[in-house]
Amino acid sequence: MKKSTLFSVLACVAAALVATTVAVAYGEESMSNVNVSKFGATKEGAPVTAYTLTNANGLSAKILDFGGVLYEMNVPDKDGKFDNVSCNLATVEEYQTVRPFFGSLIGRYGNRIKLGKFTLDGKEYTLPITDKPNALHGGVKGFDQKIWDATASADKDGAYLTLKYTAKDGEEGYPGKLEVTVVYSLKNDNSLTIDYTATTDKATPVNLTNHTFWNLGGYKSGTIRNTILQMNAPKYLPTDGTLIPTGEVASVKGTPLDFTAPKAIGKEIDDVAEPQFHGGYDHCFVLADKKAGEMGLCAIAKDPKSGRVMKIETTEPAVQFYSGNFLDGTTGVDGYKYEKHSAFCLETQHYPDSPNQPSFPSTILKPGETYRHTTVHTFTVEK
Repeated sequence: MKKSTLFSVLACVAAALVATTVAVAYGEESMSNVNVSKFGATKEGAPVTAYTLTNANGLSAKILDFGGVLYEMNVPDKDGKFDNVSCNLATVEEYQTVRPFFGSLIGRYGNRIKLGKFTLDGKEYTLPITDKPNALHGGVKGFDQKIWDATASADKDGAYLTLKYTAKDGEEGYPGKLEVTVVYSLKNDNSLTIDYTATTDKATPVNLTNHTFWNLGGYKSGTIRNTILQMNAPKYLPTDGTLIPTGEVASVKGTPLDFTAPKAIGKEIDDVAEPQFHGGYDHCFVLADKKAGEMGLCAIAKDPKSGRVMKIETTEPAVQFYSGNFLDGTTGVDGYKYEKHSAFCLETQHYPDSPNQPSFPSTILKPGETYRHTTVHTFTVEK
């Protein structure tokens, strides 16, 4: 696959070059930079590159061109101590083998499609079954398994990484050639923005998201049951036993799913009794009414011990809140084992199984249209 212009130039400078920094300074006011380094290779031998975006305040986001993985997000606590709050694995091969989707870009369709089938314009399409009996997160080799073309830059406002990937017509069973661009922007206001755009030459379902597992206490700090979470989500989607929405849109009021006011994730987590959720949250929450494509508040999460706060805003109509129920000792960096409830996900997206549910907001992208999705994570500290 063609490498980014930036990486090609760096590779030509010297084969032994380990890391290069592209920096843009503006007097004494700010400096944002991008560090480019080698990050091993896939099982097939394809080289993988890491891009570390750093803003003027020292926050940094390390992103891989493999899967567009947000590998690290380093932010300070109330004492000014930086730590990575994005869970990760040690090697690319583990991302290919274990495949927990830690930090990955997900597509062509995030979340589940019932029985791996949908009908569009009178034709039935069949997708790989990756979460029996359903299709999940784009297929056997979804966007999380691809090496993306990458271009890095920086300016007075922050540092940026633009990732591009073209999915072929029929790839993983989906119709249409889909051209996707994802831009990570680490701004000097301590926000990490992810902008997604896509175009197609045939009508096709599209539902892109990022699957970062967060632990605001630091990625090796243990349980997230004490993390305080508030979501701007008065409703949710009940599911069947295979986590496919029933079609109902229900109120969270009076249920363990009510996060409309701040509460600890663990406060009522043990009251989620349905067996398909495996002892925790794995629900699609419907965000408060807003116009399609309009930016709105999604969630605010806080780690009481470190004081780290993450606010999420998005243009999407929903968010999948997952409390790490199926983590079972997966080994990460430094041999750290991710046990149950040691991380959480807030995946901004459209509804699961939308291609099969006409009452849900449409996820069908048509030729001549542009798919757009923006999600902003802003990091602050409370004493």
